Amino acid sequence: MFDLQQLEHAHGVVGAAMPPTPAYAWPLLSERLGATAIVKHENHTPIGAFKVRGGLVYLDLLKREAPDTIGIISATRGNHGQSLAYAAGRYRMPVTIYVPQGNSVEKNNSMRALGADLVEHGEDFQAAREEAIRRASATGFHIVPAFHRNLVLGVATYALELFRKARDIDVLYVPIGQGSGVCGCILARDLLGLTTEIVGVQSTEAPSYALSFAAGTVVTTESSNTLADGMATRVPDPDALAIICKGCSRIVQVSDDEVAAAIRAYWTDTHNLAEGAGAAALAAALQDKPRLRGKRVGLILSGGNIDFDLFNRWVIPQAAVAGGRVPA
Repeated sequence: MFDLQQLEHAHGVVGAAMPPTPAYAWPLLSERLGATAIVKHENHTPIGAFKVRGGLVYLDLLKREAPDTIGIISATRGNHGQSLAYAAGRYRMPVTIYVPQGNSVEKNNSMRALGADLVEHGEDFQAAREEAIRRASATGFHIVPAFHRNLVLGVATYALELFRKARDIDVLYVPIGQGSGVCGCILARDLLGLTTEIVGVQSTEAPSYALSFAAGTVVTTESSNTLADGMATRVPDPDALAIICKGCSRIVQVSDDEVAAAIRAYWTDTHNLAEGAGAAALAAALQDKPRLRGKRVGLILSGGNIDFDLFNRWVIPQAAVAGGRVPA
């Protein structure tokens, strides 16, 4: 997709808008995991999620390659749309974002505050995506896909930062939504000549990439009803799948209950609030705990944009059932 020089240039584009995000080895989290746990804090970006990197690089290249673009349009469950709205604002470009009905209220509000024209359509991401494509044809706006080489180039900059700070990570857990994050990690690892094992993470309620990985070809699902909306994908991207099949060792599936427990663990052990997809890497590592003892484990905390209402409905009740404790 790109070479190391292009990745370095993309890191400069991202760096003009935000500093590198931290990567910390948290002692309590390491005790819980029985391994050294190094968390890459993509919840510390200007939109609270890793995707801002993809938006910044995509818009930078679009303005260079197609300077007459009159506006952009895309679909999202939240973080992709916030990324594009944030980046478009820096270039004073109109942006329309389609979201499914019942989407995160707080993410919707954030996209509007960042300048997006927000449209609610359909019952899930795929329906919103198809309508965005139709609308792009009618308006002449440039359609930004959920997965694209330039988006991957942008988000791969977080992996570049992480691997340059911690080259000796044995295994890295990465959540999978549309695939840009995990593909960026695979490509950055390979460009740096590292041997880190990369494990993808999906929801048991939205396992399209896990099923596709097992089958070696695209497998779609009829629904994606996970509370971890950043992983709510039912139609994998074939280009992303090709990279994942080549570069991931395996894909772990985690339940919504496991993700909720990981959100609480992040809060008690690091005082960071993770959204569902952001906590999925930790949930998978905890599932793999017996095989990780003594290793250096990387965890991508991909975002922290969880609605307060969802947190109260999903995470807090489980804490009450557990007597306030987070299982080790």
